[in-house]
Parts: sequence; C-alpha cells; structure tokens
Amino acid sequence: MTDTETSVCTKEHCLYCFDVLNSHLTGEKIKKPTFPNKKYPLFVTWDLIIRGEEYLRGCIGNFKAMEVHQGLKRYALISALHDSRFEPITKEEFPKLACSVSLLHDFEEVDDIYDWEVGVHGIWIEFKDVDGVKLTATFLPEVAEEQNWTKEKTIDSALRKGGYSGAKITEEYRQTIKLTRYKSDKKMVTYDEYIKYKESKEN
Repeated sequence: MTDTETSVCTKEHCLYCFDVLNSHLTGEKIKKPTFPNKKYPLFVTWDLIIRGEEYLRGCIGNFKAMEVHQGLKRYALISALHDSRFEPITKEEFPKLACSVSLLHDFEEVDDIYDWEVGVHGIWIEFKDVDGVKLTATFLPEVAEEQNWTKEKTIDSALRKGGYSGAKITEEYRQTIKLTRYKSDKKMVTYDEYIKYKESKEN
C-alpha cells in the first residue's frame, strides 16, 4: 500500500509521536505537525528494538474518531507512560524505540462472529461476564497473524483480555458476543529514522 488516499497513515504520524515523547523527556519544543488534521480512531504503539527483535513497551488508543494532531499528541504519551502493563518509558530507553501508528477505518458489525480475515481485520468485541457486567476488548489486525492464532483462538484471547472470568469458553457462549471488524493502516518509524529526519530538518 502506498501513501495515497487508500493509505491514510504516513511515517509523518510516527515522527510526530517521537517529537512528542522527546519533548516530554528532554523539554525540547514540538513543531506543529504539517500532515492533514483529519479525524480517525487511532492507536500508538511503542516497541523496544533489541538485537533486531521487537518487544512491546506500550500500546494504547481510542476507538472514538479524533483529530489526529491532538489524538497523536495525547496517545503518544499515554501509551509511553501510562500503559498499566509496563513501567513508563525512560530517557535511557528512547534511542532503542520504534513507534507505530495505526489509523482505524471501515468498521462493520458482523452477524457471523467468524466473518473476518486474520491479518486483514482487527476485531472489537462486546460481551457480558458471568455476573452480567458488560465488557469490551480489541485486537489490532496484526496481532492474530503475529501470534499465529485461529479466529477462535483470537476471540477467546480477546475475551480473556477483556476480563471474561468464566472457567471455560464454549461455542454457545462465543455466539452471544457482538463482534465488529475493522481495518487499520499502520506505519512504523525507528529511532534511527527519527534522528535522520531531525537532522534533515536542521540542515
């Protein structure tokens, strides 16, 4: 996919997230982004790159469409500093980071919970726990493919991620959930790419 109308996400989005986190860690001022300020649901993901391997360091986003300038500024920091699974990213880790931005689109609620494609669609599920409490969970499109999960395994993993506390997940129970599929346009930028970008702007 090229950076045309069908590719809504560009590396500029990731570079801006690096600028935002760099500003937080160093106090350096952020330049106003130049990419279009359209509205999208979005996720920001930070990975540590160690010996060529990616290790998740934070991933948080929002399914409510928001202007990307403010959305990226907000979630670049939330995902870096406030993902409850991890300690906040430090200044020492900054040179080992890669940033990915996912802009979400084409949301479709499906009648058949298996009516989506691994590696093509992300899933958003809404369900009730055993005590009747309403819960939700999502996986971005790349997750099931990276984990080599089947559709059933992906749904079950999303249920557990969302807090389902039942001892066993049956097919009868799976059929009670509401599933929405969506697509994501994702780009990634490494720290080295970010530094080259900064140097080119300074020259």
